[in-house]
Amino acid sequence: MKKWPLMVLTAILGLMVIAGCSNEDAASGDGDVEITYGFWDKKQVSAIDEVIKAFNEKYPNIKVKKEITPYGQYFQKLETAATGEALPDVMWMNGAHVQQYAEGKVILPLTDLAKKENYSLDNYPESLIDLYTVKGDIYGIPKDFDTTGLWYNKKIFDEAGVPYPDDTWDWNKLKENAEKLTDNKKGIWGYAALMGNQGGYYDFIWQNGGYIISDDEKSVGFDQPEAIEALHYNTSFIKEGLSPTQAQMTETAASELFSSGKVAMMFDGPWMLQEYKDNPDINVAVVPKGKQRAVAIHGLANVIAANTKHKDAAWKFAQFLGSKKAAEIFAKTGTVIPAYNGTQEAWVQAVPSINLQAFIDGADYSVPLPSVKNTGEIWQYETDVLKKVWSEEVSVEDAVKELTNKANGALSKK
Repeated sequence: MKKWPLMVLTAILGLMVIAGCSNEDAASGDGDVEITYGFWDKKQVSAIDEVIKAFNEKYPNIKVKKEITPYGQYFQKLETAATGEALPDVMWMNGAHVQQYAEGKVILPLTDLAKKENYSLDNYPESLIDLYTVKGDIYGIPKDFDTTGLWYNKKIFDEAGVPYPDDTWDWNKLKENAEKLTDNKKGIWGYAALMGNQGGYYDFIWQNGGYIISDDEKSVGFDQPEAIEALHYNTSFIKEGLSPTQAQMTETAASELFSSGKVAMMFDGPWMLQEYKDNPDINVAVVPKGKQRAVAIHGLANVIAANTKHKDAAWKFAQFLGSKKAAEIFAKTGTVIPAYNGTQEAWVQAVPSINLQAFIDGADYSVPLPSVKNTGEIWQYETDVLKKVWSEEVSVEDAVKELTNKANGALSKK
């Protein structure tokens, strides 16, 4: 991920903000305004449309135009849009980028706006408020959260005579049953060993007692014994023929292999519910444990562009997106786990045929997804280096040396 020079961004966007403030909208008065809403998940469009409809019942003079960009291009597009005064007025943000965007003055601090209108931030998990707080200011209104579950195909289990996974499973049990479920003649793999951090090697490292970034944020833990052992275990499924290879999962997404009955198990998040909910063969369980049980927890937030020309309307929409009403819409449609406290049970009940409680249970032993100023840069190093391990081009030991040097270099930048 290309890193923005913060001083340049600050200067450019400072001028934009001044210009934008002189053209404040009249959303609370007589004028009609149009604001844009940027996000990346097309599976959430139907729920978002319902939220916008409810918002317009309260604010009929504020039109909301959707801007959908695939995640792979989303932040690159925001970078370009920021320098061209074309940012969406309200947009999704993740924990990996919030500090960079806040310090670059790309997004608007919301603390004073919330205080002015007595907008309570106590309605959301404290960990999510902390995630979107930078230097004492809150920059995002939490939208949802996610953990990791072990998705599995009941039909494959039944045909192999393997009991469904439960909370007694550990790493040994996962490997043992992946062996039983793998059927070369039918072209079925027991498990998909994804090369991803959230819902992948981060979870395994934490389960093995390791860490990703040190508490003082000065070093990463990829070269520590716990991480090396976890990476070996993670990639052993590929080496032993129990998982599709990295090339195969690049050619056809692991989720597609899973939904088509070619993979029996895989780690993934609740965001896959919309894709899987109509498949009677699919269910989910809590993740197996290593030395301990652990999964990543993360959540998206809605933020406001610092250079918006419609600050009042954007703030009204951001507040509504963070409301109980909006949360209930997302919950009842089974779209995501809403961040608004007290609305998660409706999400669990939205698709009763699937054990969605597994994701809620995961919050009890979750670890926040690391978020530092250069998280995006570190993630890119992880992808560039670890894909060579997953492709069996280099050893784990050689890869973590390279990754550690690059990631520590990113952490040392001011």
